[in-house]
Amino acid sequence: MKNLDRLLLLLSCLLFNVACDKNVVEYDATAISDETTTQFQLHYMVPIPTGTANNINKVELNGRLLTNETAPLAVYNFIPSGAVGKFFATEPGTVNLKLYRGAVSSLALAYDQSFELPAGKYNVIVHDFAKPPIIVKNEVPYPKVTTEFTGTTAWVKFYNVLYETAGVPTPLKLQYQFQYTTDNDTGTKSEWMNLGSPVAFGESTGWEPVTVNKTVEVSSGTARIDYRIRMIGQDGSDQGSLVVRNTAGNMVNYADWWNAVIGRVYHHMLAGYRAATPVSGVRVATAL
Repeated sequence: MKNLDRLLLLLSCLLFNVACDKNVVEYDATAISDETTTQFQLHYMVPIPTGTANNINKVELNGRLLTNETAPLAVYNFIPSGAVGKFFATEPGTVNLKLYRGAVSSLALAYDQSFELPAGKYNVIVHDFAKPPIIVKNEVPYPKVTTEFTGTTAWVKFYNVLYETAGVPTPLKLQYQFQYTTDNDTGTKSEWMNLGSPVAFGESTGWEPVTVNKTVEVSSGTARIDYRIRMIGQDGSDQGSLVVRNTAGNMVNYADWWNAVIGRVYHHMLAGYRAATPVSGVRVATAL
């Protein structure tokens, strides 16, 4: 009986080893480097009405399918979506980008442009169907909270992709400003502070810190941040608040607010028409 038990144990071990050999788990992945590979996110900031009719339902890069209707690219949105920190990868050099919109059964070519993409990480912003995209370096590594137990900082990069009216990029240089709540009990606000330096059309700031005074002490930390935009003259002087058309058709001073989470990194893109419809607004995407 002892010999039989030993034989059964030996057979079990042999079968286990064979099973392991046949079920090796492998991950089919290719290592990439910022020095030798281009990584990019694609932003759709053409000033047109939102809605399914204007969704991009097919994206091709150098004739290769990137996405289709299963992951459509909506107006004022970006891909890859679904999680932060995702990028498409390709070889550096001249690339051709094609975007198709409309119903899946009758897709129409809306965009066909060739342009240079160097090695590294970039945000590619399509702002006009007839022009090459704006390409902005996506600086990495991203800034991060370094305090031992907690922090009070998030980071924002502001982009000026504002049009005045159809086909007319804004000539204005814009200074993005923020204000935060210094005392959550009284609602006292800070002074207005510059977020980076003024930027012209097609430009962005760097990753700029904003103060997050979290509303719940024992938490990851979320707070409201208020924003406004100032017009800057050629001499560097403040020319007053940016005036934009609102949904009621009135011209008003731009003002908005967004929640920020401690340690997070955000894109803030001002797009749309300043003095026409569709009206302008800041579109926010989380980078990290």
